[in-house]
Amino acid sequence: MRWTLFTSALRGVVCYAPELASRCTTARYSMASQSQWLTTEERNQVLVDLKASGWTELPSRDAIYKEYIFKTFNQAFGFMTRVALQAEKMNHHPEWFNVYNKVQITLITHDCGGLTKKDVKLAQFIEKAAASV
Repeated sequence: MRWTLFTSALRGVVCYAPELASRCTTARYSMASQSQWLTTEERNQVLVDLKASGWTELPSRDAIYKEYIFKTFNQAFGFMTRVALQAEKMNHHPEWFNVYNKVQITLITHDCGGLTKKDVKLAQFIEKAAASV
């Protein structure tokens, strides 16, 4: 698969895998409304909100990233369990790495090759889960 960068004038978004872009807008896929690209306006707004809560952009991958540090391994693992159950319900799984009390999370919609509404929804859930630990 060849990964290229282009800008869609119709949707006002950047797509890193145009051959996969149809998966992000078709109703054939489950949760299709959540897999849609973010418009430029939506993207700017959600990134402001996510950055305010500590998420950072990974522009080279069109993804978002955050690191959480908990008091204990049990807290970190409990947090990951809550996120895993929600991710399974959404059929949208994070890239993550855990060592003792540290959890690093990257969110990207691989089918679309970039950030979508699914990532935003999962990031918002993750924030709530982390706050409840």
